[in-house]
Amino acid sequence: MVSPYSLSRVGGVQGQVLGLAAELRALGHDVRVLAPCDGPPPDRAVMSVGPSVGWESNGSIAPIAPDAAAARRTIDALRDVGPDVVHLHEPVVPGPALALLLGSDVPIVSTHHIAGEVGREWLMPALRPQMQRIVARVAVSESARHTAIDSYGGEYDVWWNGIDVRRARAAAPWPATRPVVVFVGRHEPRKGLRVLIEAWRGIEREAELWVIGAGPETDELRSLGVAGVVWCGRVDDDERDARLRSASVFCAPALGGESFGVVLLEAMAAGAAVVASDIEGYRNVATPSVDALLVAPGDPIALRAALQQVLDDAALHARLTAAGAARADELSMSRLARRYGALYTSVLA
Repeated sequence: MVSPYSLSRVGGVQGQVLGLAAELRALGHDVRVLAPCDGPPPDRAVMSVGPSVGWESNGSIAPIAPDAAAARRTIDALRDVGPDVVHLHEPVVPGPALALLLGSDVPIVSTHHIAGEVGREWLMPALRPQMQRIVARVAVSESARHTAIDSYGGEYDVWWNGIDVRRARAAAPWPATRPVVVFVGRHEPRKGLRVLIEAWRGIEREAELWVIGAGPETDELRSLGVAGVVWCGRVDDDERDARLRSASVFCAPALGGESFGVVLLEAMAAGAAVVASDIEGYRNVATPSVDALLVAPGDPIALRAALQQVLDDAALHARLTAAGAARADELSMSRLARRYGALYTSVLA
């Protein structure tokens, strides 16, 4: 299984790769993960192709390894392991995934995460013939499927991004003395943290906002001095899970560019009510007013009203958390791993 993005950095694709690989091993599959790493690999089954560099993509900076040395290590790893199936996440991102798309004669399965503007149109005509070598293709949402079809053609099954429900529920809650709203994500414009801080400036509730993560907007937003905001910085997975377990509300105010709202599912599994932007990627996970409150993206007044509503209305909060827990069970990583295991078997057959 190949991640084009550094496994030393927190990210949605990286989390899917590591989580899916772990669940597949639990089912009896021998899974090796190939990816860039900026330091020691995070798992014994991870094979590093070297360090990453920043690459601007889809409104963010992706940590990839597009150099020739990484490509050589990738081909060497393929030769050493001799896999039955190669599973590429984002197969055309420069780095180990693209190297194996171009240089492997092993049956290939692909998973496509990106939705919206791809930003590498110069590559598409050259790669369309290579994409025909992929035996089975999966997209994580309808929007990701449409992006892949527009870019490369072909047919795609639409499956979900999974979460480790057991881990989310096993975490011990982080100490809190009053109701807590949690944000998790990179502090960059498309994640909408600025909108949330503006909404929180006028919140009329005895509550705290825990902001997890860091990014280019961190210093500026902290300098605003909005009361009741706790800047947690970058935290490890255990602390993040513990803080989510303490959350009364999880808030995802992204402005767009999200193909699948896996972070919403993680919060639902942890027992938080969800307030999020009404964008396509999040509607793949949440049904408005059923398992989350969804509001217009970029509107701090609407966001503030939704947060206050969930904090005030105990019955609404209970209904959202119960529906969210059921949704998280439906989209668990263990169910997803069983489906991929069956796909590998069919590919080999």
